[in-house]
Amino acid sequence: MTLAFDVHDGPHPDAETVMLSSGLGGTAGYWTPQLDALKQRYRVVTYDQDGTGRTGGDLPEDYSIAAMADEALAVLDASGTAAAHFVGHALGGLVGLALAQRQPDRLRSLTVVNGWAAASAHTRRCFDMRLLLLKHEGAAAYVRAQPIFLYPADWLVRNEAQVAREEAHGLSGFQGERNLKARISALLAFDARPTLGTLRLPTLIAASRDDVLVPSAMSEELASGIEEARLHVAPWGAHALNVTEPAAFNTLLLDFLSCHKATDSPLSKHRSRATSS
Repeated sequence: MTLAFDVHDGPHPDAETVMLSSGLGGTAGYWTPQLDALKQRYRVVTYDQDGTGRTGGDLPEDYSIAAMADEALAVLDASGTAAAHFVGHALGGLVGLALAQRQPDRLRSLTVVNGWAAASAHTRRCFDMRLLLLKHEGAAAYVRAQPIFLYPADWLVRNEAQVAREEAHGLSGFQGERNLKARISALLAFDARPTLGTLRLPTLIAASRDDVLVPSAMSEELASGIEEARLHVAPWGAHALNVTEPAAFNTLLLDFLSCHKATDSPLSKHRSRATSS
């Protein structure tokens, strides 16, 4: 497995690193609305998860969030990153939770956006319906329906051209039915609750009250299980909160990160400029 990743240099060689991990789509491009703001203060690492984007490949049926956490570790190693602030959206947030539970020394902090400790019955129903749509109507119908789960209705009305471009891009780079099913099975099987209370890492849980895929109550439950976790629930923004409200989200994230600067040894001086490992 060769994971495609990007390293965006920060304002100086010793800038701390922020690692961004995407949701079900899996590709680095999801975080475009955050890059400019983050690069002013941090070195940023993004990557295409196994089975998606430039990384590609076929996933095993027993694919798991634990395997995705191993992928994230591989990217940290390949990019010369001793430790990073980890920011994950939905599935990417689960990857961060798994990584924090297994190797907390590699993380400076953890931010989970519209994530959960264990999938709710409502979220399972949504994924069941999306898989049925894929099975019976095909990839084009699946991709066309995806914005309904990501964005507020009024935002969709105002951004039709952008959504059309995203649909075209999503269909041209579709990860395939087998990979998608494996990734959905992995996120639905994940359960962080047994060891959630052992996390001792600065944590931000961000959610949106109008998320139709992952109820904000799931983020509230997640935050309550992590000692001193910071919870922020926005009134609007839906599942792709960082895309629909980028300025507010970036301010929230930067404020959190600024409160948790590293106090131990600096990160590795190696600063890879490669785009893939």
